[in-house]
Formats: sequence, structure tokens, C-alpha cells
Amino acid sequence: MFEEENENMDFKSFEKSPIYKKAMLIWDLAYHIAELASKTNNNSNSEFEKDLLKEYTGYIVEDASKIAPKIAGAWGSQLYDLKMENAAIIRKAARELSVHMTALEMHGFKEIDYCDLLRKEIEEFRILFAEWVKTFDPWDYIIDRWGLFNPPSVNYDDHDPDDDIPFDAADFFSGLDEFEDSTDEEEDNLED
Repeated sequence: MFEEENENMDFKSFEKSPIYKKAMLIWDLAYHIAELASKTNNNSNSEFEKDLLKEYTGYIVEDASKIAPKIAGAWGSQLYDLKMENAAIIRKAARELSVHMTALEMHGFKEIDYCDLLRKEIEEFRILFAEWVKTFDPWDYIIDRWGLFNPPSVNYDDHDPDDDIPFDAADFFSGLDEFEDSTDEEEDNLED
């Protein structure tokens, strides 16, 4: 399912993926729940609970708005550590959304059917997410010197074989001079 999409990766292909579509559904549902919760005016609630309700609506919108862009970010990267970093943020945001639903209920939000619906969508998203993460190529990586997102058996303090590639800055910059000269010649030819 995901392998075909990654092989035919044009910049916008993530928008057609089931995981992205589910993320957008979660965003839409979370936004509407937050909107409903912010308008809740239950007279039995204390001012403190009303303030908490409003505060949680901000958290819901914030967390829901992280998921789809992070999917796009991971989709656009080939490096394992960057994909996993985005995946960790997605996971945290989705889990926090479930917690926020409980907090809303605890502080007087009466539309609990919507909360249950969002939890159901997050559970379906979790399965899509787990399958998607399995498609990440752990051997397309750079060493994560923070030690969080390295493939199995790669440590943050391992020697990086790329460090053995000789690099002479003078060679690099002299190549740029040749490139600039050829660009100037092409511009002169266009003017003629």
C-alpha cells in the first residue's frame, strides 16, 4: 500500500495516501469538537472549568494541526532519522488528542459522542500509521548524534564512513567559479 506510493513519489503524492486522508479527517473532526467545546456554556460549570474547557480547545486544534504536515514532512524525506522524528511528533500529537477528549469530558463537555468518534478515527489512524512506519528504510540514514532515531545496531557515537571521504574546500569552490563562468557565457549568448 505505502511502498507503491513511495516509489512513485511526486511532491503531492502524500495527499492521496490513506494515512494523510485520515489525518485530514481527524483534523476536521477535532476542529469541530474544539469549536463546539469553546461554545459550551454549561451554567453548572465553574469559571475555572469554563477556562479549562477553552484552554483544551486550543490544545486540540494545536495537536490536530500537527499531524498532516508532519506526514508530508516525513513523506518528502528519504532519511530514516528525519522520517522517524516526524513520526514521533505525529504519534505524540495523536495520543494527546485522545487525552484531550477525556479532559473535555471531565470538565463538562456534554457532546461525548463526538469524543468517541474522534477516538475511533485515531485508532484507525494508529493502524495506518504503524503500517506506514514499517515502510521506512532504516538503512537510508545519517547517524543521529542525539541517539534517538538511529536504525538498529547504529549508535550515536559510531564512526561515520562519510567522514573518510576527503573534502578539499578549494576544489569545491573552484568548481563554483567554472559554473559561474559558464552561466555568464550563457547569459551573454541569450542577450545577443
